[in-house]
Amino acid sequence: MRFGVVCSAVWVAAAACQREPRATTPRPVPTPSVQVGSCARPDRDGVLGSAPRIQRADKDLNGDGVADVIASDRSLCTPEGNCYWNVFVMPPVGSSECARYVGTFEARALEPMATVGDENMADVRGYWNLHGGRFLLQSYRFLHGGYRIVEALLCKRASDDRLECADSEH
Repeated sequence: MRFGVVCSAVWVAAAACQREPRATTPRPVPTPSVQVGSCARPDRDGVLGSAPRIQRADKDLNGDGVADVIASDRSLCTPEGNCYWNVFVMPPVGSSECARYVGTFEARALEPMATVGDENMADVRGYWNLHGGRFLLQSYRFLHGGYRIVEALLCKRASDDRLECADSEH
């Protein structure tokens, strides 16, 4: 009899410690309006909503002296400040070539790196803000005509302000 009471008490305590599963609603991943490598315009192409509010953060990604367009539709940004940043390689001034859509960075903040991929295009690191002080760190490299994610790490800021990231190799 005593065994039954102890087991019941342990089961009740264990059940009380269980977290109630939170209902989550998957967020659809937006798709770009054009294919990577296509001629495109930053005000109407890439990952955009139905009534875009364009914000630009242009940078010269390939060192040719011409700022490449990095444009985001603010209407698609999350409450945490994460946005989809469409990247366009601009032709040289006076050229008859078109601007090319070369991919989309998913991030709250972008950091160009010192390393480069194909066509001397800078690698870029994006920080996607998650809940609870965590974020996803995604590294993009220009390969075969467009930017691709080459590494992703889940990170958090430690109490002493160090960055702690989950890395299976280290």
